[in-house]
Amino acid sequence: MKRQAKLSPVKVVIFVVALAALVFAASKLSQQLSNVNATTTSLTSLDKTLIGLYLDLIRNNDLDRPMSNDPTPQLFVVQPGESVSEIGTNLQQQGLVRDGDLFRLYVRYNSLDNTINAGTFTLRANMSIPEVAQTLQRALAVETQITIPEGKRMEEVAELLEEQVGIGADEFLRLARRADYNYPFLQDLPEGASLEGYLFPDTYRLPQNPTAQDILLKMLDNYGVKVAPLMEQAAATGQSARQVLTLASIVEREAVIATERPLIASVYLNRQKIGMALQADPTTQYALGYQPDQKSWWKTGLTAEDLKYADPAGYNTYVTADLPPGPIASPGLSSIEAVITPAQTTYLFFVASCNEDGSHQFSNTFEEHQTKLCP
Repeated sequence: MKRQAKLSPVKVVIFVVALAALVFAASKLSQQLSNVNATTTSLTSLDKTLIGLYLDLIRNNDLDRPMSNDPTPQLFVVQPGESVSEIGTNLQQQGLVRDGDLFRLYVRYNSLDNTINAGTFTLRANMSIPEVAQTLQRALAVETQITIPEGKRMEEVAELLEEQVGIGADEFLRLARRADYNYPFLQDLPEGASLEGYLFPDTYRLPQNPTAQDILLKMLDNYGVKVAPLMEQAAATGQSARQVLTLASIVEREAVIATERPLIASVYLNRQKIGMALQADPTTQYALGYQPDQKSWWKTGLTAEDLKYADPAGYNTYVTADLPPGPIASPGLSSIEAVITPAQTTYLFFVASCNEDGSHQFSNTFEEHQTKLCP
């Protein structure tokens, strides 16, 4: 029988000392990590060493592991005066990082805390902590602001951008005429579709000398945040998200008074239900395109001949009984909501009021409609 080896007193002492050193080091590391916060002006050499070891040896995989694979853009707000600790907590609560404290340590270790700006940022849950930190620490720059009104077709958007921020209209249109960008809401578009309707109208803050792609991606990000979630309700209407967006773009062009949008939407939806042609003037205007004599993309004073125009793309709803193949402009949220939850009416007709205040009169029958036409 083998005799069990005994530990010598020296080995026991060495083991106890080593164990104590490990416990002390762990305690010191924990203490140092908890003390490193946003109010610390600078890290000591010991801080740097301990945090570096912690990030490289223990949490390296966690730094590169995103919260999820979800590419949906989310708006994230950094308030003036917020500490990195508060920002980390908010990121974790919003589901953008797994560990707010790990974000804080990464930012402090890489000296990024002083370059995080207050403002609204577009983040995604499939971004790693380094990617989130880089997005939030953009250097302060001179910014410009532009407002894209509702109901503009993409050529008008391009013209606005060229006039106000110097972005080349041709370059913007080149990018906008294709829809092969990596956004979930663009994945099912028909082949050859453009971004018409998806260039969300809003006020945008841009860096100095932005590129066409800068603003285009900002607009698509904004659509993803504000419009895409609404489209989950589109199934209840029996229409696809693109059909809802298309009809909303027509409502946007027709409506002048906000409260009438659900009523106008109800007219077109009622016509669809009975297989009646939409006969929407804005679709004819879109099909006709730019009018040099009027210097406008939307011809006023449509003639009977205009209404018969059979455009090859099929947008003129006086000629086709179907919805146009896509949106004719970029609608705002209220027009989209009007199509998803329209007024409950039996109206089939509407016409501009004779008092020229932008309001409309609505009718159930063509005979009633005729009596409301202006002399």
